[in-house]
Amino acid sequence: MTSIESTGQPALILCTEDGTEIEFDEEGYFMDETQWSEAVCRKLAAQCGLTEMQDQHWKVLYAYREFYAYNGRAPLNKHLKSATGMSVLEMERLFPGGLKNGARRLCGLPNPKTCQ
Repeated sequence: MTSIESTGQPALILCTEDGTEIEFDEEGYFMDETQWSEAVCRKLAAQCGLTEMQDQHWKVLYAYREFYAYNGRAPLNKHLKSATGMSVLEMERLFPGGLKNGARRLCGLPNPKTCQ
């Protein structure tokens, strides 16, 4: 994969090794959440300074994704706490940028500004 680069348009693009282009909005959120994969997530995490993904990281990211898939919206902190068994502070500390600007971007959900 290559790093994220500006295209001169509002979106950013990440090119994967197989040539797939993944588009992000100007704030770094996936434009199409179906393009998310663990491999892409690891690459994005490394670019943010998170070089080693632990089970706790994946637990939070999959809690976001599962809640979104079932409910059509991102979970509130209370839902994440329930799903992961972690406190909000524990989850915030796991990700550069915390939950909102870290975990939510890495898990592949769309920008909260674009959600209905």
